Amino acid sequence: MRVLTIAAHPDDETLGAGGTISRLTRGGHEVWVCILTDGASARHDHLDQQKDCALRAGEVLGASQVTFAGFEDQRLDALPLIDVITPIDKCVAELQPQLVLTHFGQDVNQDHRVAFAATMVATRPVGSTSVERVMCYETPSSTEWAAPFSGNVFSPNVYVDIGSTLSVKLEAMRQYSRTFSGEVHAFPHPRSYQALEAIARCHGSASGLPAAERFMLVRSVHREGEPEHAA
Repeated sequence: MRVLTIAAHPDDETLGAGGTISRLTRGGHEVWVCILTDGASARHDHLDQQKDCALRAGEVLGASQVTFAGFEDQRLDALPLIDVITPIDKCVAELQPQLVLTHFGQDVNQDHRVAFAATMVATRPVGSTSVERVMCYETPSSTEWAAPFSGNVFSPNVYVDIGSTLSVKLEAMRQYSRTFSGEVHAFPHPRSYQALEAIARCHGSASGLPAAERFMLVRSVHREGEPEHAA
């Protein structure tokens, strides 16, 4: 299976789906990561350092390719949506993924919301698209901070066992502690190592697993004659 993970910023792919990415790559599946923004220019200009950390994290997770669209951090909502769709379209055309992972559309971070909207266009079920499933992941320090009103709340319906890959997720996150300003924070911040492990254990407890990542299934298409989905 081929999998495309869309991330608005370097570290989102690890925070939201790092354990699942590692599980998939260990199972022999090909995973690409498409990072839309530099993730740093709103705060500092050490962009190469941010990119290097993303590449190291991708290597830890086993990603076959990490691509960078190069948009400015926290500026996706200032762009025409078609500009954000284009690099996702390119990845879909090149990889031909069956599964696409993306942000939740009501995250508090504006870049996440635009990433979701662009993904929905790039993965629309038309023509000979390869995309069979689209799922949203939750991003600690964004998804849970959205206003608790109807339609804003992340409602997971897919739980993925990351009991054997939680340590890999945490190791990938350690790569982001090496950015200029550091993307890892002290507990109880959601992007602390302790919180990330606690979140995974809590989700696991809710689903009868040792540790889990949660997703919202947006669309699933099962074509006749094809094997069941691998994850």
